[in-house]
Amino acid sequence: MNATKSLQKYRAENEQLREKVAQLNEQIEWFKQQIFGSKSEKIVDDTSQTELFLPFYEELSQNEEVTQTETIVPSHKRRKNKSNGKNKLSFPEDLPIERNVLDITDKDKEEQNLVRIGEEVSQKLAYKPGSYFIRETVRPKYAVSKHEEKGIIIAELPDSIIPRCRADESFLAHIITRKFADHLPFYRQNEICLRDDVFVSRQLMSQWVIQIGQALKPLHDLMLEEILKNNNVHIDETPVSLQIKGKGKTHQAFMWVLVGGGGTSDPPYRYFDFQTNRKHEHAEKYFKGYRGIFHSDKFGGYESVAKKEDLTWCPCWAHIRRYFLEGMTGDSEFRSWVLRKIKYLFMLERVAWARSPEERLRIRQEKAVPIIDELIEAIKQKLIEGHFPKRSKFRLALGYFVSLIPYLKNYTKHPMARLDNNIAERAIRPLAIGRKNWLFMGSKNGGESAAVLISLVQTCRNLDINPQEYLEDIMRRIMSHSTHKLHELLPDNWLASRQTSQ
Repeated sequence: MNATKSLQKYRAENEQLREKVAQLNEQIEWFKQQIFGSKSEKIVDDTSQTELFLPFYEELSQNEEVTQTETIVPSHKRRKNKSNGKNKLSFPEDLPIERNVLDITDKDKEEQNLVRIGEEVSQKLAYKPGSYFIRETVRPKYAVSKHEEKGIIIAELPDSIIPRCRADESFLAHIITRKFADHLPFYRQNEICLRDDVFVSRQLMSQWVIQIGQALKPLHDLMLEEILKNNNVHIDETPVSLQIKGKGKTHQAFMWVLVGGGGTSDPPYRYFDFQTNRKHEHAEKYFKGYRGIFHSDKFGGYESVAKKEDLTWCPCWAHIRRYFLEGMTGDSEFRSWVLRKIKYLFMLERVAWARSPEERLRIRQEKAVPIIDELIEAIKQKLIEGHFPKRSKFRLALGYFVSLIPYLKNYTKHPMARLDNNIAERAIRPLAIGRKNWLFMGSKNGGESAAVLISLVQTCRNLDINPQEYLEDIMRRIMSHSTHKLHELLPDNWLASRQTSQ
C-alpha cells in the first residue's frame, strides 16, 4: 500500500517537473527570439496554399518599404547659466524687436479731442522658426484735454492665454511642440535656449504647460464628444509614471487613448486621458451613452463594457496572433496552422478595404467567416484534448481565443469595423517614445494638462498640420472665441477653414 502511494507521489512530482521544464524551455525559446530573432509578427508565405485560397492574391502588395531614420546630435559647448536664479525668464537685451502699435481710431481722437501724452510698452519673448525675437506692443496713451476727469484713454491689450505672461504665444507653442511632438523634456529645452543666452527655468515651463492645458480643456472635452458621435471607436491604455511628492518615488498611472471621429477609415482625433489607476470604471465612463462599435484588447474593463447590448465589441485579432506566436513549445504543427489561417484573415482585409463597403462585407461573409468557424472548432477541440502543459503559453493562447468566441465575427457584420486595434496602438506609440525621455509626470494636474496637449499635438500630426502653427493660432483666439463656435478650433475644422481661405 505504501509502495503504491509512493509511486503515485513520484509520478505526480515527475509530472510537475515535466511541466516546469516545458515552461522553462518555452521561456528560453521566447528570450532567444527576443534577442536573436525578428521582432516582426509576419509569417513566412506559403505561396501554393495562398494562391489556391485567394484568386485575387496578385492584388496584394508584396513589398513594404521600411524607412530608417538616423539622428545626428551635433557636439557643442555648454554655456553657463548667467541668471542669478531669481529671474525665471531672462534674455539678451540686443534681441531683435518686432514692433506692433495698437492705437485708438482717428475718429475717436477727433471726436474727443485727444492729446497724446506718452505710450505704454509691453514686451514678450517670442519665437519664429530659427530665431528668438521680442514682440513689442506699443499702446499710445491719451488724455482728454478739456475733460481731465475722464483720465487716460488707451487701447486694450489682446487677450492672453496666460495673463501677464512674459512669453508670447509663439514661444509657448514652441515649448509645447518640442515637448509633446519632439519628446524633448524641459531640462533639454532649457539647455537649447541657453545656447542663445535665453534662460527659462524648468519650473516655469512646467507652470506654463499646466496653465495652457487647463485653458484648452474645453477643446479636449469637445474632441471626446466628436469621437463618441461616430459609431466606430478604438481604445487602448498604457502605463506612465506619476511622481509622488516628497517621497522620491513614482506611482504607476495610466494614459488612455480613444481614436475616432470623421466617419472615415482613418479617424482624425487622438484623444488622451490621464488617470491615476486602471480601474474598469474609466472604460465604462468613456462609453456611457455610446451606441456603436469599439475595438480593443481583452482588458477586463472593456469586457465589462462589451456585455452591454447596445455596444458591439470587436476584439483585436493582432493580439490573438501575438499569443500564438509566443506559444512556441506547444503543438508546433497546429500552431503553424492557426497562424496561417489568421494570416489569411489579414490578407482578406487588405483586399476588402480596397473595395466598396458593400463589397467589403461580402468578402468578409463569404471568405472570412468560414475561416473563423474552422478556427473555433479546431481550437476548442485542441483545448479539450489538453495534451500540453497547463501553464504553457500555448495553452494560454488557446484559452485567450476561446474566451473571445462570442465576439470574433463582429467585425464581419459592419463595413467600418476592423480586424485589429492597430490604429489605437499606433496612436499610443508616440507617448511610449515620449515617456522614455521625460520619464514621469510631475503631478496629477501635470498629467491632465499633458493629456490635453498630447491630444491636440498628435491629432495635428495625424492630419499633417504643423502643431506649432496650430497651437499659436488657437491660443491667441480661444479666450475671446464664442463658446458656441468652439468646434471651429478643433484641428480638422481649423485646417478646413485655412484651406478655404487660401
